[in-house]
Amino acid sequence: MKVVFWFLMFTVIAFGQTKVTYTLVDSKMDKIPHDLSTTTTGIAEYINTSFKSDNDKVRAAFYWAASNIRYDIENIESIDYKEISQDKIKNAVLTKKGVCIHYAEVFNDIAKRVGVKSYLIYGYTKQNGKIDILAHAWCAAKIDNTWWLFDPTWGAGYVDKKKFFKKINNLHYKVAPSQYIATHMPFDYLWQFLNYPVTNQEFIDGKTKLNKTKPNFDFATQIEEYDRLSDLDQARATLIRMEKNGIKNNLIREMTLSKKSEVDAVQNNEAMAKLQSISDDYNQAIAMFNDFIFYRNNKFKPALPDEAIKAMIETPKEKVVDCQKRIYAIGAYNDANIAAVKSLKNAIIDILKQIEGHEKFVNDYLGKSKSARKSMFSTVTFFGIPVR
Repeated sequence: MKVVFWFLMFTVIAFGQTKVTYTLVDSKMDKIPHDLSTTTTGIAEYINTSFKSDNDKVRAAFYWAASNIRYDIENIESIDYKEISQDKIKNAVLTKKGVCIHYAEVFNDIAKRVGVKSYLIYGYTKQNGKIDILAHAWCAAKIDNTWWLFDPTWGAGYVDKKKFFKKINNLHYKVAPSQYIATHMPFDYLWQFLNYPVTNQEFIDGKTKLNKTKPNFDFATQIEEYDRLSDLDQARATLIRMEKNGIKNNLIREMTLSKKSEVDAVQNNEAMAKLQSISDDYNQAIAMFNDFIFYRNNKFKPALPDEAIKAMIETPKEKVVDCQKRIYAIGAYNDANIAAVKSLKNAIIDILKQIEGHEKFVNDYLGKSKSARKSMFSTVTFFGIPVR
């Protein structure tokens, strides 16, 4: 599912900010050496050397992204939406071009590298009372224990008649969540940073004034819990919140389907990681079992204590039993992997039967006198079917 991130900006939207001058930080960022301006690592290094406060560091990150990246109108149709975050960041910093996702990824990465808590936010926007037809991306950063919102794309300039005009717009720098909700609606209401989240329908209807009659939503605690979740549980929790807030337009519907696909993909990846671990343990058990068969074919020579002989068959059995338990608990996986899972399940059943047969032989052997043990041996075949 492809979700397109773009932006159109023809009007200036005021948020009632007090006018602040950022001349000192901005002018210092204009002097960043070229060799440090080709990677976010270099940019962050320069920022950390040049500024002390988180406030100045975040401003520096915002200004670099907004002033150095040009909106890539010409190549909007050729953008690879499967590109991973680090490739988006690398390409945007090197080419100094991109769309909203690139501005946001670069700002977010720099902010994190200078030690500021930051998140990338996906959502949709409203201008002149109308919902934009394309999805958007912006950022949040925590400064002095307070969350603020940043849109380096809208802060970089505007598009008019298919032409980008670069002009730093500080109205989209460090905006209070209660103000930005008028124009920027996250797909996941966790990233509204509001104790009384606005629903999608309320945003569409322009009813974004905080309603304290709603149940209080402790977003700070929820974010802390979110950070502790696995990738799969993060995706699942996000999907639940997205659906709960109402599927009210095609953008939300497309993003919900995309998130469902992400959940499926993460589930599959986790299941396959578990399957690989099980396969590795299974192959170790095979090797141990074949060592036992070699020892049995050699008529249990050199002589070992009875407990050691018993362990030689019990240890691989324990591993295989453990593999059998785990393979039925690997979780959901794609249809393309059904055959691989089934193959390993069957292999586990087969080897377990063989091991149990040899285990019976060992128990019988250990239950006999030393003189009676010698007559029990005959050559057996190795179990040589490792799983890759």
